[in-house]
Formats: sequence, C-alpha cells, structure tokens
Amino acid sequence: MDTLVTFLLVLLVIAIVIALWVIATYNTLVRKRNDVENGFSGMDVQLRKRYDMIPNLVATVQNYATHEQETLTRVTALRNQAIKGDLSMGDKLKIDSELSKLMSGIMVAVEDYPELKASEQFMNLQRNITEMESQISAARRAFNGAVLVYNNAIQVFPTVLVANLFNFKRSNMFENTATERQNPNVSELFNK
Repeated sequence: MDTLVTFLLVLLVIAIVIALWVIATYNTLVRKRNDVENGFSGMDVQLRKRYDMIPNLVATVQNYATHEQETLTRVTALRNQAIKGDLSMGDKLKIDSELSKLMSGIMVAVEDYPELKASEQFMNLQRNITEMESQISAARRAFNGAVLVYNNAIQVFPTVLVANLFNFKRSNMFENTATERQNPNVSELFNK
C-alpha cells in the first residue's frame, strides 16, 4: 500500500510540474505574441504620421509638378485606403511598401523642379518626411525583432508542443519585395 501511495504521489508531483511548465510556457508565448502586436502598433503609429503628411506633400508638389499627377493620385488613394482602419496586418504592410516606393520616387523626382527645391515649405516638409522615414525604419526593425523572438519561441522544442497545443501561429516579418530593394527608376515611376 505504501508503494502505491508513493507511486501516486510521484505521479501527482510529475503532473503538477508538467502543468506548471505548460502554464509558464503558455504565458511566455502570449507575452511574445503581444510583443509582436505591440511592435506592429508602434510601426502603425509611425505610418499614421506618414499618412497625415501625405496631403501636405501632395499639395506642395502638385503646385509645381504637373507631370507627377498620376503618382500623386496613387499616393493619395493608398493613403485613403490605409487610414480606413479595417485592414489586416499584411494588407497594411503591402500598402506601406507601395507607399514607400512611390514617396521615394517623388522625392527623387523633385530634382527636376528647382523652384520646388527652393521652397522653404517644401524643404521643411522634406526634412520632416526624412525624419519620419527614419522612425518608420526603426519601428520596422523593432517589429521584426519581436517577430523573430516570437517565431523562434513557437518553433523550438519543447515550447513547440505548447504552441501547437494552443494553436500559436507563425507571424510574418516586414520584408521588402525584390523590386523594392532596387533603386527606383524615376522616369518609369512618372511615365516620362
């Protein structure tokens, strides 16, 4: 009888240790998933600042650059789509990629307009956009760092067991497409 009680106590202790490990692992994975969401939220805040600057950029450039109307229209359409608020994380990242490409093309195309480059309003806006793009870049790095830590946590043994048990899914990093990694062809962007 004593061996049966001892055996049951050992099983109970093992079950408690396993349950505590599962709970601790689950809580760790939830914190890491929340870090990913927080990282995306930080990036989203910076993107919102960009969306708020776009009307100023479009209005300033529009007064000088008549050839870029199609690009400015596309930038405005993307901005309006992005601020709707009902987009998934992936959709927001796609819009951000396209906006980044178009805005860098606009900034390069400004070289063709000396009177625009000389405008104090445009120069101030350009400085603000450059600073904002740096902040977006930093937010992207923070987001990707959180995604890396989370993805590693749900894919390594033994935490993968808990991750699969509670249906934790892999998160996607922000990545530029192959065409976005190339220097923009300004004449192609503006159909010159």
